[in-house]
Amino acid sequence: MVIRKISLKLKAIALSALILFVYQPLFGQSIIEDPKVEEFFDDDFYSDDDEITENQDLSQDVVDPLADSNEGNFINKEYQKNFVMVIPKFRYDLNPHTASYSSEAQILTGLYEGLFTYNPVNLEPENAIAKSYRISRDGKRWTFTLRDNALFSDGTLITAQSFRDSWISLIENPNATYSSLLDVVEGAMEYRLGQGSKEDVGIYILDKFTLSVKLKSPVAHFSRLLCMPCFSAVQENLKAVSGPFMITSANSECFIMEKNPLYYDAEKVPLEKITIVLSDDESENTYLMNTGAANWVDSSVNVQKLLIKDCAHVSAQYGTEYLFFKNQTGRVWQEADFRAALLEAVPWDEIRGNGSFVNAPTFVYPLYGYPKVNGYSKSDITEAMFIMKEARKKHGISQDEKLVVKYAVDGGKRQADFAEILKKAWEPLGVEMELVTVPNNEYLSKIDSTDADLFYYCWIGDFADPLAFLELFRTGSTLNCSRWSNPQFDELLEKASLYTDENHFKYLAQAEQVLLDSAEVITIIHPVSLNVIDLNQVGGWYINSFDIHPFKYLYLKPVKSKIKDVV
Repeated sequence: MVIRKISLKLKAIALSALILFVYQPLFGQSIIEDPKVEEFFDDDFYSDDDEITENQDLSQDVVDPLADSNEGNFINKEYQKNFVMVIPKFRYDLNPHTASYSSEAQILTGLYEGLFTYNPVNLEPENAIAKSYRISRDGKRWTFTLRDNALFSDGTLITAQSFRDSWISLIENPNATYSSLLDVVEGAMEYRLGQGSKEDVGIYILDKFTLSVKLKSPVAHFSRLLCMPCFSAVQENLKAVSGPFMITSANSECFIMEKNPLYYDAEKVPLEKITIVLSDDESENTYLMNTGAANWVDSSVNVQKLLIKDCAHVSAQYGTEYLFFKNQTGRVWQEADFRAALLEAVPWDEIRGNGSFVNAPTFVYPLYGYPKVNGYSKSDITEAMFIMKEARKKHGISQDEKLVVKYAVDGGKRQADFAEILKKAWEPLGVEMELVTVPNNEYLSKIDSTDADLFYYCWIGDFADPLAFLELFRTGSTLNCSRWSNPQFDELLEKASLYTDENHFKYLAQAEQVLLDSAEVITIIHPVSLNVIDLNQVGGWYINSFDIHPFKYLYLKPVKSKIKDVV
């Protein structure tokens, strides 16, 4: 959700007012027992109660308070002809293997579907193209039984082969943002790095509608992972889609999505058409919402001028806004002690907005049961100057020499504010800041080629596990654009993968501590999302921490506007 880089998934902070709210841990942890077995396909290999069918989804059924008991017939089809959504203007990729922004992830929930899909209320995984599945007693083999009536929009049958081909294609794509998330599968990392063969990847076709996946170790969050659009059923040419909607026209101003008549669950998809308007014009977006021309605005808007105030929904996101250092040979900032001096001098309250948002003293958004990690909350300029002095002495750099840190900015006010705060804080350390401007729509793609030391990032986790954050710094991860590498950090991630009990969180917390102690990241806040939508007129939309709202559940209610003289 996610990666935005965005889940997978990035979302800018677009709130002009100070927003105060309370946040709490978001998720619990599922536990899988881990006795060892030797054979893979024995009748005794699976425990009797491990199979989960389409009637036993992982989370509670979605219940709409306006629904009656007539098998979903409460939706009046007369009102479902066109749903209008406004999103930021951007050159959207819409290839599930390479897309990384949060707004792209939202659209992809309507175009592609995988073995699981998100529950719209809590984003827990629900069976989608997987009719049922079972987990081996050791937690390492997942076997999926697919629906036999799932089709691509061109009429091609979706089979176990479709999923193996899709995932292999993801692994092979050098531009695939999330391909390293499949490193949990036996042989996947080796094949991705050119050290193994396609045949050795642990994705097996047992028959036309049965897919088996062999993991290196138990992965409790595997079903959550498979909700992500990148793991959907995808055809190589991308002309046919597997989800509830398909794009029928597109230009730089809008996308038109219409219901996919061949989608296996098309009868339960209320909306016939979705018009997605691309706009960053705050006044225009506010006007569209006020006049009823738009049903949902997920872009710039003037909250103060909204006619229906309760249309604005603000919620905490499972994410972190931060700056990171790109490690480059020959630069002093690849040395942890120089970075540590800078972080000791950061005025944390000022850069975090003096409590206006949810401060992020640590990197991982805190989950239920996750151990406490020692982060950054107080600045100490005296300590910073001492660390800098020692670092200069250790690395043979004169105490009088000016050090330059290059900060890549996108031209926006938020990053300009960060630059001004840090520039002032670091000057007493003999550090000058040089700004390198990168166009906003190229910022992420240019990180590797931009000659800068410091970059801005805002990451929204795509599944409820600290790995959704720590994967960004694992050596060899396709999500690691910092070039930071630490053997101790990698080893702790490997240890964590061996457990599904409290040890899983214990080792991940230790890994996060290594990351923070290396002064690699400047954590700022946990972001919030702002959506403008009238829930008196739209159903199937629920606030959640990933800010993902699957299109297949949305519908329009036959309710008149509260605004006088507006229908």
